[in-house]
Amino acid sequence: MKSFEFASAGRIIFGSGSAQTLGELGRDLGERALLVCGSGRVAIDQVLNGLRAQGLEVTLFRVNAEPTLQTIEQALEVALAARCDVIIGLGGGSVLDTAKAIGALMANTGDILDYLKVVGKGLPLTNPSRPVICAPTTAGTGTEVTRNAVISVPGQKVKVSMRSPYMLPKVAVVDPLLTVSCPPGVTAASGMDALVQNLEAYVSAAHNPLTDAISLDGVRLASEHLVQAYANGNDLAGRKGMALASLYGGLSLANAGLGAVHGLAGVLGGYYPEAHHGALCGMLLPGVMRANLEALGEKEGSEDFRERYLAVSQALTGDSTSTVEQGIAWVEETLRLLSLPSLSAIGARKEDLVEIAEKSTKSSSMKKNAVALPPAALLKILENAY
Repeated sequence: MKSFEFASAGRIIFGSGSAQTLGELGRDLGERALLVCGSGRVAIDQVLNGLRAQGLEVTLFRVNAEPTLQTIEQALEVALAARCDVIIGLGGGSVLDTAKAIGALMANTGDILDYLKVVGKGLPLTNPSRPVICAPTTAGTGTEVTRNAVISVPGQKVKVSMRSPYMLPKVAVVDPLLTVSCPPGVTAASGMDALVQNLEAYVSAAHNPLTDAISLDGVRLASEHLVQAYANGNDLAGRKGMALASLYGGLSLANAGLGAVHGLAGVLGGYYPEAHHGALCGMLLPGVMRANLEALGEKEGSEDFRERYLAVSQALTGDSTSTVEQGIAWVEETLRLLSLPSLSAIGARKEDLVEIAEKSTKSSSMKKNAVALPPAALLKILENAY
């Protein structure tokens, strides 16, 4: 058995109504809180009242889209001016990524570009982050238990990660009730992200016994509950199942990595920032599964990965006799049921695809893919998703 490491948030609290503990949790970690949230009103008043009832001074910062360098710089300025000593993220992946980045930058000197790879110096963080509490309002990214924050750099058509073990949140509060008001389109796209994260972690070259157990069950949970939550947002069983699947996906990707779906989706997101990351992952998944299996073929040492693809296909269909092709067909049918778009539908340009395929080979997610895929294979995946 190979050696492995498993890291996560310092504490995970899961369950309906668990968001009611945010006030007490915040009080235990600081006196002045920065509450990072989205543009809606989901639970914000309730959480604000809970924090203030515990004697915390609260400063609000809203995130309306995926965080950019400018967003992070503005939020950091607000947090420093208010002398915040605890950061609370209440929202989707973009909100939680912003909260984690602010917590890290408040505890480390220098500019954000000092700590970003590709567009900056890529220096490591030297100090532990200020305490960060993450409470997701969508079931998708699992970023409440990961060690990175994804930041968009529109001028360079890239998304980059600020990454460090110091960025793991102090507490993750996963309350399925926070996701009930999530609209169907976001439920579908973010839920597909959760499914893909679990699937890619299970077939990752860096999988380990702990991530195996979590990620395969995450695939099963998403397959059983994603369409259910999409069809009826008030179905609490569906919301609970997807909240747990999302949590499993975050735990798995943080410790086993991902693969070609995310390698391609990250670059696509830089070119088409309005496209939902989860929708991109969904449209790419069938092509990546086929490309990986074709590249693996009957190569020596590939048997384990082929068996893993069979296991995830059977988890997807809920049928222990299913083939991999039937698993792929399940994905394609689910994409249709969720009304998730194609690349052409999001406005992708065919003339960009060759460049996107080339850039994707350098993505960190590609390093964990089950097999190395050349640019030609990646281009074929993009064309099939078009």
